[in-house]
Amino acid sequence: MKILMSNDDGVFAKGLAVLHDIVAREHDVTVVAPDRNCSGASNALSLHQPLRVQTMDSGYYSVSGTPSDCVHLGLSRILENDPELVVSGINHGANLGDDVVYSGTVAAATEGRYMGLPAIAVSLVGKEAKHFETAAKVVLEIIRKLQTHPLPANQILNVNVPDVPYEELKGIEVTRQGRRHRAEPMIEDTDPFGRTVFWYGPAGKEQDAGPGTDFHAIAEGYCSVTPLSVDMTAYQSLDNMKAWLAK
Repeated sequence: MKILMSNDDGVFAKGLAVLHDIVAREHDVTVVAPDRNCSGASNALSLHQPLRVQTMDSGYYSVSGTPSDCVHLGLSRILENDPELVVSGINHGANLGDDVVYSGTVAAATEGRYMGLPAIAVSLVGKEAKHFETAAKVVLEIIRKLQTHPLPANQILNVNVPDVPYEELKGIEVTRQGRRHRAEPMIEDTDPFGRTVFWYGPAGKEQDAGPGTDFHAIAEGYCSVTPLSVDMTAYQSLDNMKAWLAK
């Protein structure tokens, strides 16, 4: 299978290198990734500046843009023919619950789906980020399944893997998104010139983290696989909205 691979931690990230090395044992992989860490970039596109591309000694393409830029550029200019799959990761840290709204890792996969291709986003959940091989092996398993059971046309897969040795992984669970509490307040500080600056505070704690959620699966030692729809229409509200507007 021909695969386009990207991430949001940057072209030099260990998670990307491990994922490429393991997936490339069975598939033809092209890496197009940001030239820097773009965590939190979400679906941003660089509309007001040109993108510059550099070919690394590793064969990876380094792009002066966001994760979404990388996938878009990879599909429209770098690759001569469309790949069969877009894979984004391995993210250094979780993308659980509300995280997917801000995640550049998930955004790269979403851009692949917007461009008409099935896509997977994968993250390693843990503070130390040791066992990238575990997440890469899980991705390889999922790719094998996708070859016989393709994704629906409006979905991507958000995969989160506990930071444990592969042998200690309890299995894979299909989950729904959990939900966090409101984020902690921003932190006020001063720069070296005495001017006020603000830093983002910690993410909110888990609020909806019960059985069936991505948070719960990870806490129990399972890999979480959440199908995400790229069509954000609230279909259940259409009839009510029509009635409301008609009054």
